[in-house]
Amino acid sequence: MPIELTPGKLTPGKVVGLKAVSDDRGVIAALAMDQRGLLRNMLARELGGGEPPAEMVSEFKTLVAQTLTQEASSILLDIEYGLEATKHINGKGLLLAYEHAGYSPDKPERLPSLFEGWSALRIKEAGADAVKILVYYTPFEKEWVNDRKKAWVERIGAECKAVDIPFFLEFLPYDVHGEGEGSIEYARRKPEIILKSMEEFTKDRYGADVLKIEVPMQMAHVEGTRAFKGQKLHTRAEAMEFIRAEAALTDKPIIFLSAGVSSQVFLETLELAIESGAHFHGVLAGRATWQDGVPVYVKGGGAALEAWLNTTGLNNVREINKILKSAYPWHEARSIQG
Repeated sequence: MPIELTPGKLTPGKVVGLKAVSDDRGVIAALAMDQRGLLRNMLARELGGGEPPAEMVSEFKTLVAQTLTQEASSILLDIEYGLEATKHINGKGLLLAYEHAGYSPDKPERLPSLFEGWSALRIKEAGADAVKILVYYTPFEKEWVNDRKKAWVERIGAECKAVDIPFFLEFLPYDVHGEGEGSIEYARRKPEIILKSMEEFTKDRYGADVLKIEVPMQMAHVEGTRAFKGQKLHTRAEAMEFIRAEAALTDKPIIFLSAGVSSQVFLETLELAIESGAHFHGVLAGRATWQDGVPVYVKGGGAALEAWLNTTGLNNVREINKILKSAYPWHEARSIQG
C-alpha cells in the first residue's frame, strides 16, 4: 500500500530506509548478525578455548549473511567483523550496529559507548539503510547511571535525525540486585523492568523510529507453553496480558528479538504474541536462526556450515516468516499514521 507522509511524522530518508529493511508488506523480517564478543565466545567454546581469529568470525558472518538473506528482508551487521558480509546480502536491506559491543565485568553499570571512528553519517555512507544501537537498561539502576544512558540515546537519536536515517533502539534488561539473570527472582522482576523501560524509551525525546524489544517474561516460566521448565511464574493468559501491555505503551513500530533462545522457543514466543492480539511489526531474529551452526562450522569448516545454512538455517528463517504473515506493517503504527 502507498505510504503517505503526515506533517511532523517520518521524513523521506527515514521512510526510504524503513522500506528497504522491510518485506513487500512492510513487515520487518530481519536477521541479527551483529554479535561480537558473544560470537567469539561461542566459537572459542567449540574450539576448546583460545581466541578465534578475526578472519574466522568474519567468515562465519559472511556465510550466514549470504545464505539466510535469501529468505529475510534485511540483516543487522556490525562494523568490527561484519563489513565484508555487507557485500553478500542478496540485495536486501542493511542495518549497522553503532555501539561498541559488550561491557567490562568490573563496571557493573554497563555504560554504553560508540564504535570509534564512526558516525551516523559514515554508517549511512557505508550503505546502511538504518542505524541500530543497544543500551543495557533497568529502572532499578542508580540515577546517575540511567541519566548518562538516557543522554547517550538522545544524542544518537538527534544524530540519526540530522542525517535522515532510521534509528532502531534496542534496550536489554539486566540484574542489579545480585540475584543473577538466570535466577527465578530475576525472572519475577523482568516484566516490570521491560515495561518501565518501554515506557521510558518510547518518548519522542529519544528519537527512536523502531523499538527492538524482548517479550516481558521468560517463556521457561510460563505454564502451559512448550518452553515451560517447571517453575511457574505466569499462566499463558498472564503472559499474553504482559505482551499486550508492552505493545500498548508505545505508538512506535516494535520488533521482537530472539534473546538467545532456541528456534522452537522463539517461534512459540511469536505465536503467543499473535494470540495475544498485540500489534507488532516484525523481528530481528539472531541466535535462534544460526546458533546451532557454530559447532558445525568449527568441526567441518565453511562448506559444512553452508550445507547446514542451506537446510536447517533457511528452514529456521522460513518458519519465522510463516508466523510473520500475521504481523503488521511498520507504517500502520500510530507514530507514523498520526
